[in-house]
Amino acid sequence: MSDSNSIVNQYLAELRDKKYQQNRLLFRNNIKRIGEMMAFEISKTMEYRPKTVTTPLGVLDINLPKEELLVATVLRAGLPFHEGFLHVFDHADNAFVSAYRMYTNREHTEVGVHTEYMASPSAKGKTLMIVDPMLATGGSMAASIEALMKTGKPKKVHIACVIATPEGLDVVKEALPEDAVIWCAAIDPGMNEHKYIVPGFGDAGDLCYGEKL
Repeated sequence: MSDSNSIVNQYLAELRDKKYQQNRLLFRNNIKRIGEMMAFEISKTMEYRPKTVTTPLGVLDINLPKEELLVATVLRAGLPFHEGFLHVFDHADNAFVSAYRMYTNREHTEVGVHTEYMASPSAKGKTLMIVDPMLATGGSMAASIEALMKTGKPKKVHIACVIATPEGLDVVKEALPEDAVIWCAAIDPGMNEHKYIVPGFGDAGDLCYGEKL
């Protein structure tokens, strides 16, 4: 998370505004735009190598990414965020994990995570980016990290989210290799009794695609 201001402030403000949230298209677009900008920032940290390109009028050398990329997301809330990353890293492989929260008590104050499905190529030797808008308890992200690591050891791991909590970040750090990097557009103070980020912006999946049963 950067200490400096940027246009991302506007996107975050609109995402959080309960009146603005009534337009699902605009909500998804802001999630996607933050993904694009975060992907651009991550691209600055990658390794590059020169390649000769032939134009209609000559040739020149230009530095291009040398890393193999695997962009993974958590269904369903992660889809527009994932799309933003793909707009930048359009040659990346893709992975999808179905990991969702389940309340484990009647009062809906304790949360467990269930991983049901995963579609992924091998992560071995690749730069793995796991992107999910909300990092609340960290349970879904930790479960996704565990599942994706079983496909092969990546060269580098990046975790990207729009909003995180300190508690969630601590959980995810325990599941990551030491040299992994976590990228957040905002870190909110904590969660309410139902494990939703406060002030946050609500349930990202419902706001993007409609309420679920």
